[in-house]
Amino acid sequence: MRRKLFGAIFAICIGWFQAEAYTAGFIKSPMSQMKLIEDSAELDCEVIGSPIPEVQWWFIEGEEPDETVTQLFDGAREDRVRMNATYIHHATSTLLLTNLMLNDTGVYECRASNDPDRNDLRTPPKVKWIRSQANVIVFEHPTIMTDPTVVSNLTSATLSCNLTNPSSPIKGHYWTRNGKTIDKSESTSNSAYTEYRIEKIDYHYAGIYECVFRSEPQVNATIEVKAPPHVVAYKHSENANEKDKAVLICVSHGYPLPTDWTWNKLSEDDSVKGAGPIVNGTDEKYEIKNTPNKTTLYIKDLNIENDMGTYECRGTNEMGTAQDVIQLRVRSQLAALWPFLGIVAEVIILVTIIFIYEKKRKPDEITDDDDSGAAPLKSNAATNHKDKNVRQRNSN
Repeated sequence: MRRKLFGAIFAICIGWFQAEAYTAGFIKSPMSQMKLIEDSAELDCEVIGSPIPEVQWWFIEGEEPDETVTQLFDGAREDRVRMNATYIHHATSTLLLTNLMLNDTGVYECRASNDPDRNDLRTPPKVKWIRSQANVIVFEHPTIMTDPTVVSNLTSATLSCNLTNPSSPIKGHYWTRNGKTIDKSESTSNSAYTEYRIEKIDYHYAGIYECVFRSEPQVNATIEVKAPPHVVAYKHSENANEKDKAVLICVSHGYPLPTDWTWNKLSEDDSVKGAGPIVNGTDEKYEIKNTPNKTTLYIKDLNIENDMGTYECRGTNEMGTAQDVIQLRVRSQLAALWPFLGIVAEVIILVTIIFIYEKKRKPDEITDDDDSGAAPLKSNAATNHKDKNVRQRNSN
């Protein structure tokens, strides 16, 4: 009896465990969003279960009982709907809505199920589809009055924005330049008006300015601040060898960037060959490559007489023109040989000096040695012995 009861309890536990193991569940649900027309919205959904559940996206429009439900797919709404899903350790799906319109407003539903009969309309699923919803509300762009709309030919200016019809309460505002937040421009004021002062307008401060209001959704407006271009050579002096290729580079800063680049070869004497404008592709010698913020001049097969000199790069935008110069020096093909020849000459001169010195010094040294060997010194003992004999004879 006890064994039967234990077996029944064990079977119930196993069945409960299997049911839990196969049940799908959300680990990340899509979040509701407020967007402006032409913005993008991204909804994420992650589901676990065994086997890995299938994920679908549905769009619900209207109110019950008149609501309509439509399943979404990749490329729907004239290719404005993008879907990406992965099924590795669990199910992950992302719904991307681009270039939003007012009729994109509605409820977006993430559905998931791992029931084997989930797509069989004849068999009711054992486990229903689980659902998670998010609202996407699309607003028209509010009106922001900017003053001025464009800044040009001014040395200083005050930029201002006035938000006339906010869609939600304002929680603050700030300014950006070329997409980067300007230091000390942030404010927590709920005012619908903001301004920013530019004390000196040049290429350092030219650019696209944005006033950004922290509302739901966040809104902004742009003001263009224009200045003449600033052109500077990457290197003001370039050295190259004859027959090689020279590369001269100039870059530009500011806003707007140059729309036209030109190169010239300058000359103090009009009779110098090669002076004047440089045209791209001339005699296959010159090649010019331009981008909005950079120009590059390639000079091939350098000639020491014609190509050496001063080159000018010139950039032009709607506000004016700026230029800079580069000095090109062309070295002879034998230029690298001269230092080597100089070293060889120094070595030859040094060896010659040493040889002559040794030649003059050698005979004197041999004479001194012969004199010392031909006349050995007499010993003191022999001298003393002779003196002793002399004294002995005298005594007799």
